[in-house]
Amino acid sequence: MTTLTPSEADPYTDPRRRGPRGLLWLMVRVHRIALLTCLAVAVLGAAWIVYQRGAMLDTLHAAGWPGKPADTLDGEVANRVTNRFNSYANTLAFLPTVLGVVLGASLIASDLEHGTARLVTTQSVSRDRWLRAKLGFALTVVTVTTVPLSLLFGWWRDSVGPFAGTDWLHDPVFEAGAPVLVTTALFTTSLGLAIGALTRRVVSAMVLTFVTSWVALTVADVFKNRLATPRRISFPLGADQPAVLDHVVQVDQWVGTGSGKLYGYGTCVSDASPEACRARLGIVNSVWDYFGDDQRLGMQWTAAGVLLAASAVLVTLFLTRLRRAPLTS
Repeated sequence: MTTLTPSEADPYTDPRRRGPRGLLWLMVRVHRIALLTCLAVAVLGAAWIVYQRGAMLDTLHAAGWPGKPADTLDGEVANRVTNRFNSYANTLAFLPTVLGVVLGASLIASDLEHGTARLVTTQSVSRDRWLRAKLGFALTVVTVTTVPLSLLFGWWRDSVGPFAGTDWLHDPVFEAGAPVLVTTALFTTSLGLAIGALTRRVVSAMVLTFVTSWVALTVADVFKNRLATPRRISFPLGADQPAVLDHVVQVDQWVGTGSGKLYGYGTCVSDASPEACRARLGIVNSVWDYFGDDQRLGMQWTAAGVLLAASAVLVTLFLTRLRRAPLTS
């Protein structure tokens, strides 16, 4: 009777083998380049955030902050710091699209195009186990990559305060922080998996994932103002802006009467006698609709919930499609 030596033992199931076995071993082995790349992005990105935060704080401290108010610092220094911060935020906010295209779209489409999927499922691995392993591997790698980056970015943002930008809702700061970065990456990766299952071609899946992700995130940006109810404040027309409006995101601006009737902000501006026009209409107040910074986290979690729901729909489409369809391109 022939017995296998340790070198001949099955690497999938050999109990003497250290490290992952079975489908986990297969996922790591087949997708090791993608795994190592994502881990490198997480480690190097985290190190870069720590370095940039320290360098930025050194610059601000040398300029006199926080001893001096932010609005009294040299304008060139403040603009340089803010632009540098927003530039990194923009890069980080683009990461989910890259993960969706490079990892999500190619992960399943390559197996279907090259016949690997059919080969694996004709062995001792069921189709459901293989699909769950693929899905779990992709979503786990994406989560491990984005969670530390998003948390460190939030730590950086909190440390530089007013220099992180005031329009946090429409700047990339909103997308780059936790939990939006993580759930956006899960959404784009799920989208890539679903498109890969439908097209069964790597290049087509990557192109469609990029275009669809861009369209979906652009449309989502339009609906950000609906993530929460804006607050409203009235103050005398021509008076100094109340301190509560410092560093808020303005949604709309009106002029209004003492009874609360609102007119467009440009009402009476082009009239021959603006003061007489306002007096005739009873306009005495400037009215703002705005989001306060204390609403930011709640709006981010609301956006995260929507993205997770969309991801669940895409995962369901992915599993439904490949549980019944032939595993050939």
